[in-house]
Amino acid sequence: MPSDVPAHGYDFVVVANRLPVDVSLGDDGEPTWTRSPGGLVTALAPVMASTSGAWVGWGGSPDLELEPFDVDGTELIPVVLTEDDLEKFYEGFSNDTLWPLYHDVIEPPAFHRQWWDSYQKVNRRFAQAAADQAARGATVWVHDYQLQLVPKLLRELRPDLRIGYFHHIPFPPLELFAQLPWRVQVIEGLLGADLVGFQRAGDAANFVRVVRRLTDLTTRGQMVTLNEEEGHTGPGRHVRAAAFPISIDSHAFDQLARTDDVRERALQIRRELGDPEFLLLGVDRLDYTKGIRHRIKAYGELLLDGRLSPQSTTLVQVASPSRENVGAYQQLRDDVELLVGRINGDYGQVGHAPVQYLHQSFPMEEMAALYLAADVMLVTALRDGMNLVAKEYVAARSDDRGALVLSEFTGAADELTGSVLVNPHDIDGMKDAITYAVHMDARESRKRMRRLRRRVLGHDVVAWSEDFLAALNAVPVRATRD
Repeated sequence: MPSDVPAHGYDFVVVANRLPVDVSLGDDGEPTWTRSPGGLVTALAPVMASTSGAWVGWGGSPDLELEPFDVDGTELIPVVLTEDDLEKFYEGFSNDTLWPLYHDVIEPPAFHRQWWDSYQKVNRRFAQAAADQAARGATVWVHDYQLQLVPKLLRELRPDLRIGYFHHIPFPPLELFAQLPWRVQVIEGLLGADLVGFQRAGDAANFVRVVRRLTDLTTRGQMVTLNEEEGHTGPGRHVRAAAFPISIDSHAFDQLARTDDVRERALQIRRELGDPEFLLLGVDRLDYTKGIRHRIKAYGELLLDGRLSPQSTTLVQVASPSRENVGAYQQLRDDVELLVGRINGDYGQVGHAPVQYLHQSFPMEEMAALYLAADVMLVTALRDGMNLVAKEYVAARSDDRGALVLSEFTGAADELTGSVLVNPHDIDGMKDAITYAVHMDARESRKRMRRLRRRVLGHDVVAWSEDFLAALNAVPVRATRD
């Protein structure tokens, strides 16, 4: 049954798995919050500030029931997730079913009906929370793979809304997506939106092909037409699927990297590492999609072959902790640490290790200094929706120096045409690419970096959100019946 329109609803509602703040209870039982870092928060801040906006999401702590509260003019609507929800909806279906399936089945996905039941239940909870907050005719923007059923559920509750959905991770080809036992239900969930956004044109094309093969709907180019007799709300509604590559707050990052403190810290990092002739850098979540094992293997072979000197070259690998309770991630950590230990054991000297491995997270100031210190940035993901680390590195390089080795399987590869593209599965090819980047002529390096910076600084995260919302507002929305 459709929900009632709230008397004092919001004109713009964001629905995401997480709130833009982390909420916890203090010793006095009162809730406290800290702002969450992240591009999505930055991207939507101007929109939220300029309109009557609300953000629906989980506060970050299980079983925490909170009333809505205001942060910087945005109303935050907490959604409760229980320990059982986190186990089955989040760690289970979202991250052990959808995540590996959507990332080329690098690890085998697990299909459990109890996880699917939890996914449906939590998606209904988010949809109801959004329906309870949106004003008549409001715009609702749903985010990412954890909430793929929300668009349809929300449209059933509130057919008056204009609904957008953005998919932050890759969308797989039909041959992989078809493995999902609930494939049709997920597609129908996404088709509840008026606009479905993806990182790459190939992802949007995959989605349209899946719709064409798994449903009887009409598709033409980017458009999918839903007819009333097919059970969808609204007569002849159209859904557009298109690419909207996400970015970062590039100007802010550029300014951060120009500060005296960050520049001095970059010099200090190189000194602490023994002033290597060549400093290579990898920055990733410790995730099997990031190609960390492949990268370290290639680097170790370059040392073995004598193409890089272990005395004058250092690889700094930052691998921030991720999903440490999941078996595949525990195995990955063991594998990476074994590789690092073997290389340092074979080629290290007193006072110098060829690999500096840091299994921890760092503040943005330290990351900017690392980017500025590095001669070569290695982004060798096996599959990635975008990869914002590549864009952060470029934004930090106001000196027009440095080189970016970039996997062709990242969304960033479509935009960052000044990078050295690589197939991370091709270890010999990756070794050649790293060697080329290390020894790149200074003139070519400047030319490439200027091209990269024009793209990253010219299309920041605010432009991304404006592009998506402009396209959403341009999609024809047919009048609905009362």
